[in-house]
Amino acid sequence: MLQKKKSLGQHFLNNPYYLSLVADTAAIEAGDVVLEIGPGEGPLTEVLLSRGARVVAIEKDTRLIEPLREKFEGKDFEVVETDALEFNTSKLKKYKLVGNIPYYITGALLKKFFSAKQQPSTLVFLIQKEVAQRIARSKKESILSLSVKAYGRPTLVKTVPRGAFSPPPNVDSAILLVEHISRKNFKNATHEKRFFELVRAGFAHKRKLLARNLEPLLGKKHSHILKNVGISENARAEDVPLEKWLELSLPN
Repeated sequence: MLQKKKSLGQHFLNNPYYLSLVADTAAIEAGDVVLEIGPGEGPLTEVLLSRGARVVAIEKDTRLIEPLREKFEGKDFEVVETDALEFNTSKLKKYKLVGNIPYYITGALLKKFFSAKQQPSTLVFLIQKEVAQRIARSKKESILSLSVKAYGRPTLVKTVPRGAFSPPPNVDSAILLVEHISRKNFKNATHEKRFFELVRAGFAHKRKLLARNLEPLLGKKHSHILKNVGISENARAEDVPLEKWLELSLPN
């Protein structure tokens, strides 16, 4: 049996129920192109292929490359040995993104694929339960939740107990779905850039009111600008919904 590498955050999912649920959540159909991050020994890959998808798998662990190629020889399957954060998406046109990902790069992966020129149409990740809740269910916003909601609609589909993985992680996981991914919330590239500048500045000092955090970017009329879009001068960044951030960051 392959020794799992802690440095790669390897916790392999082999439970048939949850593997099928991931494929169901991504609504995998024959002819779909699926980019899979971290196939491991290929249990999810097998489910995806069985539903008629073409699977391009990104695997960083050299030890797994040849076993994966041998296991799926003759199938509509390709494995690319690289770090998912360095993968070039430019050759992909329409694809769905799935993966049992290393938890420590969750934010970086979401940023990479949502900001890519070629975005996935749907994303389904197994991530830490607490992070999934923060993105999809929390009444308080964060940089992460706003960054995801700006591009698509997140849903926490189901909690996955740690015992479903080998070896078990120290925390429970969850299946996160983000659908309808696009840049439709942004008028143009300038709007998109400004949105993230304001969000990052707004959360820079959590104890400060939003108006104070945004003063360096908005100038002396910051309170007036916030009032014009319906944001109270006593508001904190976590209490401002996506729609207000988008309005605030509109190009002049």
